[in-house]
Amino acid sequence: MKRNIFYVLLAAVTLFGCKKEALQVYDAKDNIYLNYKDKDGNQDTSALTYSFAYNPSLSKDTVWVPVIISGQRVNHDRKFALTVVDSSTTANADLHYELLKPFYIMPADSGNVRVPVIIKNLDPLLADKSVNLTIRVSGGEDFDSTLPLTLRTRSIYYSSRLEKPSWWIYWQGPLGDYSRVKHQLFLISSGTTDLVDMSKPNAYLQIPRTLYYIDNTKTFVNDPFTWVTRHADKGYILTKRTGGSNDYDFYSAASPEKKFYLKYYAQLDKYFFVDENGNQVIIN
Repeated sequence: MKRNIFYVLLAAVTLFGCKKEALQVYDAKDNIYLNYKDKDGNQDTSALTYSFAYNPSLSKDTVWVPVIISGQRVNHDRKFALTVVDSSTTANADLHYELLKPFYIMPADSGNVRVPVIIKNLDPLLADKSVNLTIRVSGGEDFDSTLPLTLRTRSIYYSSRLEKPSWWIYWQGPLGDYSRVKHQLFLISSGTTDLVDMSKPNAYLQIPRTLYYIDNTKTFVNDPFTWVTRHADKGYILTKRTGGSNDYDFYSAASPEKKFYLKYYAQLDKYFFVDENGNQVIIN
């Protein structure tokens, strides 16, 4: 009997002595940051660059900013903030970009979202300079902002400036000397953004197609009035200038602030586009 009592007491001591400790539950507030990766999949903190030059009819475009959480997904929407860093931004609100919203939503059961940032091509000076828009994501109502600024900040440099492409020298015979206005008119009318680089193997096979593109631009600059009528779907307009001259402005209805000067030369009874250097735009 004594032995049985001993075993009962031993079992009781063992039972109460093995009481489980309370589990530590993850209770930290989630963080949020920008989810940019380089070609090797590593976090990329370099600046973004963009040019409206190859889409001259665009008055604005969307830069999608990837945002990701560091922490747990939850079953309800959460709010975070995306703001402009004024101290490192040269772009002007309304003129160069649309104002950001007071907050953005991380959807329920999601760990990432893409936020639209609208940049604008309304400033004629963008043809000669770039502006910088620096944005930063922070916690807002539902997240912490304790991750490094480099992970939460991104700069976007953009303009509508064109640079002389490497292929231009191979086609300078018909195209003539380079100017940014001539290049822009080529992009509008040719049907392509690039001509064949004759240093490449088998480039000669592309000569007929290349001459076709050049001829499209030649037809356009020689008679822009007919071109506008035939290509009404492209949305370009010719408007006569005020002051009693016979000169016109050529521009996209979507970007009326960006105009190309079409000047009438009475001695030749002919219209020519005028480039940034004051020269006539001629395609041979």
